[in-house]
Amino acid sequence: MSGEGELNLDSAEKRRTLWIVFWLNVAIAIGFFITGVIGDSNALIANGLDNSSDAIVYALSLLALTRSRVWKRGAARFSGVMLLVFAGGVILDAIRRFMEGSDPIGGVMMVMALVAGAVNLWCLFLLKRLQNKDVNLRAATTFSLNDFVSNGGIIIAGIIVFFTGSNWPDLVVGIGVACIAIYGGIEILRDAHMDSHDEKDTVHGEGSD
Repeated sequence: MSGEGELNLDSAEKRRTLWIVFWLNVAIAIGFFITGVIGDSNALIANGLDNSSDAIVYALSLLALTRSRVWKRGAARFSGVMLLVFAGGVILDAIRRFMEGSDPIGGVMMVMALVAGAVNLWCLFLLKRLQNKDVNLRAATTFSLNDFVSNGGIIIAGIIVFFTGSNWPDLVVGIGVACIAIYGGIEILRDAHMDSHDEKDTVHGEGSD
């Protein structure tokens, strides 16, 4: 290990960490969906979809632990594409709510975002402790960081909604979450592409020795 508190990627502790963040994201996603429906919030539903995709990424990361580097890149690419698809769905829902109208509840938005922010911060801490992360674990860390930032946006939107009764902050944050997801998806796809080039360079380097 390169430092105290860091985890060996091949250890049982690493698998335990991934299982923890997986189930935490499943729980948060369910909470977001329930409160999103109750609070009529695009931003909460957007984060529910986001955390659902995160949970799938963690499941893929667990499957990838004993798989080849090529398989890991394929799983990461799938994760990146999922994020892009999710973002498109959220933007369409925001447009629908803008056209048809919505009545988000600011208090529900703030409470759920505070709970999710604390959980996502914990997930990020656990993932940051892992050393020598492969492409899937780097994707998982990106997801958790994006989620934490999104939670902060929901809190701000919830405050504005609470005091003004307007729905536009909810829609803006929902679209903002979608934009973060687009950026994260592109970064994950780029990372997988660079990992492929790194592997080829490594193979060529060994062949020339």
